[in-house]
Amino acid sequence: MKWIAGLGNPGMSYQGTRHNVGFLVVDELAKRFDIKVNQSKCKALMGEGNVNGTKVVLIKPMTYMNLSGESLRAFMDYYKADLSDGIVVYDDLDTELGRIRLRYQGSAGGHNGIKSIIAHTGTQTFNRVRMGISRPQPGEIISDYVLSNFPKRDQVPLAEMISYACDSIEYALTHPFEETMGKYNR
Repeated sequence: MKWIAGLGNPGMSYQGTRHNVGFLVVDELAKRFDIKVNQSKCKALMGEGNVNGTKVVLIKPMTYMNLSGESLRAFMDYYKADLSDGIVVYDDLDTELGRIRLRYQGSAGGHNGIKSIIAHTGTQTFNRVRMGISRPQPGEIISDYVLSNFPKRDQVPLAEMISYACDSIEYALTHPFEETMGKYNR
């Protein structure tokens, strides 16, 4: 079984914000794979399906970003899922909008959702897709920036980045993550 967790915040007021780009990727994967992400389990919205012979679970933690690790720990415990079979997708201020960075380990880099996952799994080693949202303008408050919507001018690079991230995740379902990194890290 493979699983993909997109990080974000629940609720209409957060829909489409930079911080919810992980949810946007899971939504796009759900369309591609024809999986309905509507089961409420493990403090998350989840959906299960079969993609080219591989069981896939899509996860959107509903714990709010800062507690994402609670949901993933509950999922892994309930399903006896391995951390090495998962991919966590989240927003990254240090990556330019339109670019993604695949990694299999590293610190949280100030991202509270990743801090929570590290705290609940006890390791910094897990597969991740970092979605570029760029840094705010000098003087702009980071929390306001990540909780704001993407402006109209960013819609095309955002859509292309989501599609590219989904391509990389689909490839990772049947290839080692290190090989996927080599192919999709630009």
